[in-house]
Amino acid sequence: MAVTSVSELDDETVRSMSVAAVFPDFGGKINSIDFHRTSDLLVTAGDDDSVRLYDIVNAKLLKTTYHKKHGADRICFTHHPSSVVCSSKYNLETGESLRYLSMYDNRCLRYFKGHKERFEKLSFHALISMMNLFHSANVCRFYISCRIVSLCMSPINDSFMSGSLDHSVRIWDLRVNACQLYCSQPPLFQS
Repeated sequence: MAVTSVSELDDETVRSMSVAAVFPDFGGKINSIDFHRTSDLLVTAGDDDSVRLYDIVNAKLLKTTYHKKHGADRICFTHHPSSVVCSSKYNLETGESLRYLSMYDNRCLRYFKGHKERFEKLSFHALISMMNLFHSANVCRFYISCRIVSLCMSPINDSFMSGSLDHSVRIWDLRVNACQLYCSQPPLFQS
């Protein structure tokens, strides 16, 4: 079958496709997958806190690592075929919601801190005095790290982008653990 661009996909082309490989090693929920840009590799983040690396040409599992402390939620390859960026599911209060991982030796190369959600909690006096409900002295503010919902690696350099439930998009550099660019939008709907 000839290579078809995504814009040329039609019903007939899709119906002619078939399953090329099945990876039977894991039957649980997959939170996220990513294909390497230049190598024939696939990485998955599973609900069992695993990160799995596959050779897609030979339908072979190459490596499995477990991340019980932080979990594995969203994942994307970096430029190197054995390095990934992974978002955390647990322990978000530490602020380390993104990790740069080496699949080669199962090491965390860097933590990225930044996505936080602000909550406001009313003090006791604010509950009693409704007139001063919005006075800043009566409000305690605290921040917790927020869940990452999207990750994307730049095809041209070592930067990547993350989107979070804190209504922000951040651009990071793999070489620096601080956010390089921040964009935030207030939520359209609040409950």
